[in-house]
Amino acid sequence: MRGPIAPPQVPLAASRAETFADLVQDSVERLERRWPQLADIDFLVLDVPRLDGAGAGAGMGVGVGVGWSDEVVPLGGTVAARDGRPARVVIYRRPVEIRTKGRDERAALVHEVVVEQVAELLGLTPETVDPRYGED
Repeated sequence: MRGPIAPPQVPLAASRAETFADLVQDSVERLERRWPQLADIDFLVLDVPRLDGAGAGAGMGVGVGVGWSDEVVPLGGTVAARDGRPARVVIYRRPVEIRTKGRDERAALVHEVVVEQVAELLGLTPETVDPRYGED
């Protein structure tokens, strides 16, 4: 038998990257109900952060620092709006996947990282962005 096991519209056919991007999108949609200004922020998923700590991840938040080491790998980061470009929140897929075992645990960590990065961009605490932050 040749061909895909399941048709493309079935979740089984979704790649790990697509499934992860869906988790990020679900988290963003959850927050947009409370914070409509999030529609003006770009949310990106990258596989891993750059080794030099520059680029899309500059201004990092969770487990982060510019010039990170092996012990501290960022899970996400932010880039402020400038030169007519919108602000960005970046979530790093592989570091999040490595720290989680199943879909529910991964979804909870993705949401936590998104909340923390949005809080950093808005200059708020994570608990203000999502009152249920830290309860999962």
